[in-house]
Amino acid sequence: MTESAAIVIGAGSSIGAALCEQWQQDDAISQVFAVSREQTAGNQQNQHASIQNIRCDYSEASIIEVCQMIKMLKDQRQLDAISRVCICNGILHNESVWPEKRLEELNTSNLLEVFTINSVTPLLWLKSLLELVRAKDDCVITVFNARIGSIGDNRSGGWYSYRASKAALNMLLKTAAIEYARRAKNVKLISFHPGTTNTALSKPFQGSVKKENLFTPDFVAEHLIKIMNKQNVDGELSFVDWENKTIAW
Repeated sequence: MTESAAIVIGAGSSIGAALCEQWQQDDAISQVFAVSREQTAGNQQNQHASIQNIRCDYSEASIIEVCQMIKMLKDQRQLDAISRVCICNGILHNESVWPEKRLEELNTSNLLEVFTINSVTPLLWLKSLLELVRAKDDCVITVFNARIGSIGDNRSGGWYSYRASKAALNMLLKTAAIEYARRAKNVKLISFHPGTTNTALSKPFQGSVKKENLFTPDFVAEHLIKIMNKQNVDGELSFVDWENKTIAW
């Protein structure tokens, strides 16, 4: 039986933690590498899988160091492959950043911060993960995106930096998928919209969301794992939602 591992980047987030917990109970996953700013992911062990917490400040140097550490641990534990990777990081708002409703609210500092976190950082992970995930066994990498990043679906405007950073992420992922198809033919890339999930990220914007359309992190994690399990490695980037329905670019 193949001994495979999953990597959850952003394991301190609600959905990231839910993914760690569900993969820990999955017979197909022998090891979960939980990457976060703080070592807050679960660390329980059972007969199916264990969680290895790894700290990362998400700088380029730290990302390279984490990937090297995971390779070392993978080899030490004689794991055959990395079969699942989820990159859950993202920003919608914080103390200084808020979705813009008008052009007058735009400023360079906020735009650069949002683009760095939402667009640049996931690509730095894909850059450093390339050698780690390249193997004979299939690997599915999911990067969290948002439907609001769809240019074709933009009918209401606003939220300039968030929309643009997520649209840019799709272009970067599409370009990376083309290169991965040449250099790591065993890898499938997914750009994933989780829906509106009951987390701190969406909390200020839940007022207009119907109860049945507000998902728990466990619900999203369960659906995402099912989607990843059904993927064919085709060298293409898929942009899908939690129901595995294709979203317009």
